[in-house]
Amino acid sequence: MFKSAFFSAIALLTISLSACGGDSTPGNASNSLLDRVKSRGRVVCGVSGEIPGFSFVDTDGKYSGLDVDVCRAIAAALFDQPDAVDYRNLNAKERFTAVQTREVDILSRNTTLTISRDTSVGMAFGPIVFYDGQGIMVGKNSNIKFLKDLKDKAICTQTGTTNEQNLADKMRQLGITYKSVVFEDINTAFATYQQGRCSAITSDKSQLISRRTTLPKPEDHIIFDESLSQEPLAPAVADGDAKWADALKWVVYALIKAEELGITSQNVTQEINSDNPEIKRLLGSEGNLGEGMGLPNDFVVRIIKHVGNYGEIYDRNLGPKTKLNLPRSYNQQWTKGGLLYAPPFR
Repeated sequence: MFKSAFFSAIALLTISLSACGGDSTPGNASNSLLDRVKSRGRVVCGVSGEIPGFSFVDTDGKYSGLDVDVCRAIAAALFDQPDAVDYRNLNAKERFTAVQTREVDILSRNTTLTISRDTSVGMAFGPIVFYDGQGIMVGKNSNIKFLKDLKDKAICTQTGTTNEQNLADKMRQLGITYKSVVFEDINTAFATYQQGRCSAITSDKSQLISRRTTLPKPEDHIIFDESLSQEPLAPAVADGDAKWADALKWVVYALIKAEELGITSQNVTQEINSDNPEIKRLLGSEGNLGEGMGLPNDFVVRIIKHVGNYGEIYDRNLGPKTKLNLPRSYNQQWTKGGLLYAPPFR
């Protein structure tokens, strides 16, 4: 009888403590970062700031790029103001700590989604925004045309990245010895390569193409066709906050779905009155999908009006009218043979 009474008391105490303390749990929906960001009125976004086309800050302090536009899309969804963003420039080594310590609300910084980063590093990744692969850049006159030509040569790369690990794996697989020259700062890595102290430099192909445009003579450098790896790049938030992670996820999906349905910054206002039920749900003129996750029902209208759909963002930052002129390739809609695909807004 004493035992029964004792365990009953413990059970009641546990329930009572759970009821009193539940709202203070970091991942609890009532204490979500989404609510704190909305109260603050601005999004703090971690970016690189040094990669044209993805995140780059000009001499006037203005940020632009695909990664930057993801941050702007979130601000547009929350506040109807795409510029309600405070940017933090982060290098590859410090980026995850900045998310874990809540220095930034979101990391939108050409970051590869991997199993360890999504599980043991404490990150929750959003949808992939750019499908990439790791490449190698060399001087056109170096007579280096294949990986085997890099035997015993120095290769520059950045520490804290998948690039460093992938290079080691690939060269070990092929039995090729080389000299790894590693830097924390990507600017130092490219400067070292430019000075000729490395025979090659390796990074995501998109970053190599981007950084090549900043070299004195871009045409003097070539990028191998061969890819060393798959590099799916995605934004991320701290793990354990499903409400904030959902907001990120569905903001990105909105960019993709809007392009699929032909909704652009030019016609979104007219499309609000569409008879298509799928478009009506997406734009919030029918149902309350936004409200269900703590966003305005017209959050997609806000995003597309201010930032555009995925295709508009891509063309503005990476498309044929830019210096980068990156073919969309895998980053095309699934209806056109690419990998972009958004779940139903239903």
